[in-house]
Amino acid sequence: MGWQLPAEDPAVLAAGFGELAAQLDAADRGDPVASVHSVLAASPAPWLLVFDNAPDRASVERFLPPAGDGRVLITSRNALWPPRQAVEVPVLDVEVAAGFLAARTGDADPQAAAGLAEAVGGLPLALEQAAAYVQATGGTLAGYLASFRQRRADLLGRGEPAGYDKTVATTWRLAFEDMQQAAPGAAGLLRLLAFCAPEAIPLRLLFQPRPDLAAWLGAEVEPVLTPLLEDPLAPGDAIAPLRRYSLLSSAADGSASVHRLVQAVTIAQMPAGLAAAWQRAAAAVIEAALPADPESPDTWDTFAWLLPHAQAVLADDSGSMWKIVSYLGESGNYPAARDLQQRVLKARIQVSGPEHADTLADRHELAYWTGQAGDAAGARDQLAALLPTTERVLGPEHPETLATRGNLAYWTQQSENDAGLA
Repeated sequence: MGWQLPAEDPAVLAAGFGELAAQLDAADRGDPVASVHSVLAASPAPWLLVFDNAPDRASVERFLPPAGDGRVLITSRNALWPPRQAVEVPVLDVEVAAGFLAARTGDADPQAAAGLAEAVGGLPLALEQAAAYVQATGGTLAGYLASFRQRRADLLGRGEPAGYDKTVATTWRLAFEDMQQAAPGAAGLLRLLAFCAPEAIPLRLLFQPRPDLAAWLGAEVEPVLTPLLEDPLAPGDAIAPLRRYSLLSSAADGSASVHRLVQAVTIAQMPAGLAAAWQRAAAAVIEAALPADPESPDTWDTFAWLLPHAQAVLADDSGSMWKIVSYLGESGNYPAARDLQQRVLKARIQVSGPEHADTLADRHELAYWTGQAGDAAGARDQLAALLPTTERVLGPEHPETLATRGNLAYWTQQSENDAGLA
């Protein structure tokens, strides 16, 4: 025997027990909750009682059967439960999620199913919502995926998931509204992390006293973010409400991450000006957290943690992007350093022009990492093209010109050596 009861609202749950008491022919025994407990305790057959979407343990405590040959299952978005009483349901991997989409919609396009599964990050509610939308509109997974890539926030508010009365966007919007009133620090932390990468990040790297950041924080951001930076207890106070609503995942090592769809909905629900202010704040916090010396192996673990977030929030022409390039190269990842330097150079040209001193320095840096990545001839050709411009713009005796000339000779020799070995 098994019964499922909606547990989000205690009043609705109590009414559900009244209905269950009637089904068990115990409606005339007084308190419906006590009557159901009595029947379950005396039942010779095993039973299962499911409390669906409970806010927390306290809200369902008085409804839990104290005895009987049965089991109780409580589903909840709240991750804060006593040890050994909770099993976190992970997102689905791409293969499983794609299989669900194909079976749920009848659309046997494996590439579209896998692409959509990856786009929604394996989130079960988003998968069901997408499938329901495709089925209701008579569309295809490929069509939904194309629209999702263009209008993600809009589609997260459409579709009617089976067995659940809220979309992804509605679920998180209501949670955020409740949290913003009760815990503004938690709302601020979510907005900050919404602009970072979805990968985990140790919050201790971000939240340290940083007096110099005040000038970079807007009036809407500074009163919320400053306590997180200055009060060691504030980040923990912010994490707890986010965990209660399953808006953030945290680990024992102090790292935290936000699912990419939570990030998307959080950003979409902010006015444009407020979103821009939090994006600038995220960039300022990440930039301030980057170590000063990317060449020191002692800093490489920190750079590794911050790398995806720096690439997510820092502009390619940012003053600190050179640190990321240098870290990648000095730690031996020459192709990644070269590829990122190409992005930096492209942005620098757009911002400063092709003959600005910073642009010339970035071209020189790209040639260096090109050679380090194993393409000596490519480095030679880049430096050969760079040298005349450097001589004309900076002068033939400028240190940058002399360095370019010296490195051209070096990579020319290296390319001849490589040719001789071929």
